[in-house]
Amino acid sequence: MRYLITGGAGFIGSHLADRLIQRGEYVHVLDNLSTGSVRNIRHLHSNKRFGFTIGDVLDSDTLEPLLKDADRVVHLAAVVGVKLVMEQPVNTILINVQGTENVLLLCCRYRKRVLVASTSEVYGKTMDGHSEIPALREEDDITLGCTKKRRWAYGCSKALDEFLARAYFDEDELEVVVPRFFNTVGPRQTGYYGMVVPRFVQQALAGDPLAVHGDGTQTRCFTHVADSVEAIIRLLEQPAAFGEIVNVGSEETVTINELAHRIIEMTGSSSPITHIPYTQVYGPGYEDMLHRTPDVSRLRKLIGFVPKRRLDETLRDVIAFYAPVQAVEV
Repeated sequence: MRYLITGGAGFIGSHLADRLIQRGEYVHVLDNLSTGSVRNIRHLHSNKRFGFTIGDVLDSDTLEPLLKDADRVVHLAAVVGVKLVMEQPVNTILINVQGTENVLLLCCRYRKRVLVASTSEVYGKTMDGHSEIPALREEDDITLGCTKKRRWAYGCSKALDEFLARAYFDEDELEVVVPRFFNTVGPRQTGYYGMVVPRFVQQALAGDPLAVHGDGTQTRCFTHVADSVEAIIRLLEQPAAFGEIVNVGSEETVTINELAHRIIEMTGSSSPITHIPYTQVYGPGYEDMLHRTPDVSRLRKLIGFVPKRRLDETLRDVIAFYAPVQAVEV
């Protein structure tokens, strides 16, 4: 089987490439290296079942021959991270929407099965202020902030991706599935674009203050990348998943304050914890959601699998990835 992974030099894409090649599949990666890195896939370059093209999903001339040659397409290419969304709102919308349209159009033309990655950001504000927050279901209404708040451009653009995927399924019977990922983390993820776990880990290892944005009472679920990769592979091979939006995430919740304390303890760090207002970090136009926990019953029903790795295991893997690097830098 031949797989094309757009954004395959990124964090999730590189782990997916590893797993597929271990299974004996052929993998071709397309990435413009705007947030992905050659470092993530350098170990695969000599493998005869691996190919790599530096290119953009906005460039159909580059995308089309690669997609035409594939049996399965995994579309991960997107603008990622709060920092980039806030700094590059135009780029966020164009890449997330137009890039996905290019992929879906070509998959429809050549009848290719495709997975289009989405995000829990689509849920928006998620009932902020309620004392009890139910797990989020795929059919739940979404509540995005006003269009002056550029924070919501990312969630809105990915929601449009979902509409496009479903439209191609309804009108053209395209074999497409859309997972909504909830905070996938693990080795190789960078904290540069706002991802909290690698940022906290690097700060703790360096003895720097762990900078919590806001008051730290917001809760999140963190999913090990190996579990997200397993879900991707299984969903692509499940015909019952075609046309579906599917939550992919851990059900174990933690506040950001608790996360910071846990990382300090696990690294043996003496770092203090500081709290920084959102506006100081991202400037005006930023809003956050308090809680995001997935209902994964649909995932369980479709593929008999849900993310199973506990948070401590995930954190240990991230710490092990950064600890030797940090030691050299110090």
